[in-house]
Amino acid sequence: MNICFDTFGCRLNRAEALEEEAQARLKGHKIVDSHQEADLIVIRACSVTGKAQHDCETEIARLKEKYPNKRIWVTGCIKDAKPLVIREAGKVATGLVHVPTRTARAYLKVQDGCNSACTYCIVPKFRGASRPVPFEDVMAKARAFIATGYREIVVTGCNLCQYPRFPDLVAALCDLDGECRIRLGSVEPGPFARELVDLMAEKPNLCRFLHLSIQSGSQRVLTAMHRPYTAKDLDKLLEYADQTLPGACLGCDIISGFPGESELDHHQTMGLFARHNLVNAHVFPYSERPGTIAAMLPGRLPREVRRSRAREIAQIASANFVRFKRRFVRKEVEVVVENVRDDRNCSGWTGEYVWCECQGRGLSGARKSKVKVLVAGTSDRGLVGKVV
Repeated sequence: MNICFDTFGCRLNRAEALEEEAQARLKGHKIVDSHQEADLIVIRACSVTGKAQHDCETEIARLKEKYPNKRIWVTGCIKDAKPLVIREAGKVATGLVHVPTRTARAYLKVQDGCNSACTYCIVPKFRGASRPVPFEDVMAKARAFIATGYREIVVTGCNLCQYPRFPDLVAALCDLDGECRIRLGSVEPGPFARELVDLMAEKPNLCRFLHLSIQSGSQRVLTAMHRPYTAKDLDKLLEYADQTLPGACLGCDIISGFPGESELDHHQTMGLFARHNLVNAHVFPYSERPGTIAAMLPGRLPREVRRSRAREIAQIASANFVRFKRRFVRKEVEVVVENVRDDRNCSGWTGEYVWCECQGRGLSGARKSKVKVLVAGTSDRGLVGKVV
C-alpha cells in the first residue's frame, strides 16, 4: 500500500509521523509524497491555535472532496482523531530497527502528554497526562539514530520538563557520542531550565539553544494563564542564561492579547526582549479554544489588537536577531547540513539554531554531516560562509 503523510504542528507531531513512516516501511508499505499516488493519506493534525486547527480542517475537507475514494486517516491533536494502526502488507523485514532516516536531523520523542492545566491550552485533552518514554527505550533509539549516521538528535515531547529528572536524561544522551549534537525542543522556565543552562555550558555537543515556553512577561497574565512560574522567575532565569551562555540563542513562545491583557501587561512582555537576549520568538495572537477556561474569561480583546501586539513583539525579536547574527561574522560555526543544492553549495543549522548558507567543494554527499564554516556575512534568514 502507498501511504502519504501530511504533518501539521510541532516537532512532537513530526517525530511521531516519522516513526509511523518507519514502521510502515518495515511492514512492507511504500511512503509516497503525492496524494494522488497514495492509497492511504494520513493527516497528523494540530489544534494548538485556532489558525492551526482551521488549516488542518480545511486540508482534510479539501482532500476528502478531491479524493472521495481514498482512505483518509486523521490522527494527532484534533477532535475525533484516531490512533494510526499500520498492519503488515507482507513479509516483514527482520533484524532491522524502525529508525526514521528521511530527515537530515533525527527527532527523538521522550515524553507525551501534560499534567499542567494552563487555561488557554486544549492539548492535554487530546494527549492526556504526562507519560515518559522509559529511559532505556530512549537511549536505545538514540543509539540507533547515531548508528544510522545522524549527527544531530532533536529531543521532543509535549512537556519535556515533566520527564522525571530531565537534565539527567539530557546528560546521558550527550555522553553517548561526542560527535552527535543534542538539541532540545521547547522547555518550561522552571527549575530544570537552570540545570539545562548549566549542562549547555558543560557539554560541548549540547546545542547552545534554549527555547522557553514563556507566554507572557506580565505576572497578572501568567496568573490568569495558570503558568507554574512568576515574572520574577523569568527575569532571573534569562539573566542567568545571558551570563552563563554568552553567544547562545535564547528563544521563546509568546501569546499576545490574552483575555484581559492591558497595555501595561503587553509592555511588560516587550520588556523581556529589551532586557534579555531573546532572538528566536514564536509569537501567536491568542485564539479561543472551545473547552478551555480562557475561552470563558472576560476581557476578550479585538483580533486586530491581538495581531498588532504580536507584530510589535515580533519586530523587537527580529531586531534582536539582526544584532545576534552579526556576532558570528569572521568566526567559525558548526553546521549540520540539511540541504545540498550542488557540489559547491549546501545549507543547514548551526548549534545556535541559525540558518547558514555554505559554499565549498565536494559537498554533494554532505547531507546529515557536520561541517565547519567560516562566516563571511549575514542574510535575511541567517548567515553565509565558506566550508573550511
